[in-house]
Amino acid sequence: MMSYLAAFCTVLVAVCGVTNAKIDRQALVSRFNPVRTASSASTPMQVGNGHFAFGADITGLQTFIPWATMSDWGWKNDSLPVGMTEANIAAYRGAVWDGVQYEFGGPEPMQQWLISNPNRVNLGRVGLLFLDEHGATLNGVTEDVLKEKRQVLDLWTGTMKSTFRWEGENVEVQTVAAQDSSAVAITVNSSHLLRGRLGIFLDFPWNDGSAKFEAPLVGVWNATSNHTTVLYTGEGLGPDVRAQIAHTMDTTTFFTGVRGSGEFAIARESPEAHRYNIVPQRAGHMFSAVVTYAAEPIQSISRAEQVAHESELAWEDFWTNHGFVDVLTGSSDWRAEELQRRIILSQYLLRVNEAGDYPSQESGLVNNGWYGKFHMEMFFWHSAHWALWNNWDLLDRASSVYGRFLPTAIQRAQVQQGYPVGGRWPKMTDPSGRSAPGEINELLIWEQPHPLVFAEYEYRATRSRATLEKWRDVVHATADWMSVYARRNASTGFFDLGPPMYVVSEDTSPNATRNPAFELAYWRFGLDHASTWMMRLGEGVPPAWTEVKENLAPIPIENGLYAVYEGIPSDFWDMPTFTNDHPALVGLYGWLPQTANVSVDIAKATTDKVWTSWNISNCWGWDFPMLAMSAARNGEAEKAIEWLLHPLFEFDDIGMPVGGVRVPTPYFPGSGALLYAVAMMAEGWDGSRGGAPGFPRRGWTVQTEMISKAI
Repeated sequence: MMSYLAAFCTVLVAVCGVTNAKIDRQALVSRFNPVRTASSASTPMQVGNGHFAFGADITGLQTFIPWATMSDWGWKNDSLPVGMTEANIAAYRGAVWDGVQYEFGGPEPMQQWLISNPNRVNLGRVGLLFLDEHGATLNGVTEDVLKEKRQVLDLWTGTMKSTFRWEGENVEVQTVAAQDSSAVAITVNSSHLLRGRLGIFLDFPWNDGSAKFEAPLVGVWNATSNHTTVLYTGEGLGPDVRAQIAHTMDTTTFFTGVRGSGEFAIARESPEAHRYNIVPQRAGHMFSAVVTYAAEPIQSISRAEQVAHESELAWEDFWTNHGFVDVLTGSSDWRAEELQRRIILSQYLLRVNEAGDYPSQESGLVNNGWYGKFHMEMFFWHSAHWALWNNWDLLDRASSVYGRFLPTAIQRAQVQQGYPVGGRWPKMTDPSGRSAPGEINELLIWEQPHPLVFAEYEYRATRSRATLEKWRDVVHATADWMSVYARRNASTGFFDLGPPMYVVSEDTSPNATRNPAFELAYWRFGLDHASTWMMRLGEGVPPAWTEVKENLAPIPIENGLYAVYEGIPSDFWDMPTFTNDHPALVGLYGWLPQTANVSVDIAKATTDKVWTSWNISNCWGWDFPMLAMSAARNGEAEKAIEWLLHPLFEFDDIGMPVGGVRVPTPYFPGSGALLYAVAMMAEGWDGSRGGAPGFPRRGWTVQTEMISKAI
């Protein structure tokens, strides 16, 4: 069913070539069904629902590689450091800079505990169990033993089918994720089942916050004494729950429930392990099991057939009733095939990994980075594309985090840091809304205007009073803090941003950074939109907002080009220190529309300089779509395509965005940014003219359905 917000949207078509035909969405999606004939050592094939994802090797399960089973709700706290109590956590304070109380710089080991807790867990492993003629486990079976291996992911239904031959017989495994619970349904077909040669095993790892990154695998499998598992069967379980395992790590317990298509035996392999073997008891060619994970004891589990049907309906709705872009049909440019592949696979993977109740971590639900925590400055790149593609049912889940986190944002700004009004949004955080201590975490500011962007897109979709009221308090608190963070410079009369602060690229000295270019433009953009919001509500605009936005320090210029920040060395273009990370200067006119404090001519000249002087080889994934958006707004459509398909902006065989030199794979901000840029280039932006204004006029035929214009 189409979401209530999508229902407000009109089907729009924009073309470079001439076509008015309805897009054959299913054919285009299915064209890019991923196929593998061996497991990848870097990325799993996945099924999921945005809240929950299951990664699989070539068997369709986690038989040979313990890929993660992860969720947006599966978090735990490690034990407190020796000698520390909850009172120590409550009393923890960091450094005071310029009269502001921060969380970084506090005593260890409490600071590190707060950084790494809570941490996200791998809920467990499900693998194919190989048995000998007597029913004993065969531990020596490897992937190399399997013949004629083939795995296909049906994107249209979210169904993974894996086939191979083992000991002369065919084995087929179908894997599909539930859409309303954290469950995976597994169906095995093989004559080996008749002879009791196949089953399923469950295993559980230890998880903690000892590693900042856990990639490509999550959890520790040989620390069995650190945690406990207990198997429950028989009476006392829900009517559809055949077995349940309670997995306890420190003070947190997770539950795994199993339902089978027939009777099965389940037993722990040994007291020293957390592995449980499931063996069907009824002879037949087919056996299905649904494995469900939860934070509470499980009361019911759907049948495998129900899970499969649920998946088919949800994925058909996703592909049919929301935005779609076809850059392939009718295009003669050889690059169209690869761009379309990236678009389709990014849509699928973001629906699996990044459609939960909280902003996504950089690696989604594939593995862990930064202890599994999410970064609010990256929320735009992860999720703003949902607005342009009219996936409001998915965006609503996570964008509501601003309302949920508003009390902690206000506490941070007014109680902890001493500002008179407003709410300050965190950078690195978790479902509690608490900011993880760290200089960069607490001195970064470009995440602050983001909720104003999400609010504006939602209002454009609904044009409703309800939307204005829904976002009112968030908009007001956001702009209030923006107005008091800016400080009047007695010498210039302007309002300065910083110091101390970190810019987008996080590579300048916080105590020397004043009036950074991008942040000044984004501040003006944000205060303009917040003011408009109040006027739509029929309320007065706080005078402080107007005073600050009209008197912001001018964007710094060096030698006729915009500079990263005021006072930067005039030869910074030749200094790797300043040209080696996010090239946010191109965002002044590209990512952002023209603001009142930006000259388009200077912004374009600055962008041209970035193209020739920046160390692109050190860029992050989302930098390339940002460069493409700048090229598109500046009328450089061919260059925009080149940036989207730059050799250093890579996607693997199943569409996972490669982390490159900066971070492990996958790095999903690159996927979200790709979809945002494609929508903008295909449908246009405020004030753009003609169809597909960001695509070259020659060689490209671009058709859109239900795509909205970018701001």
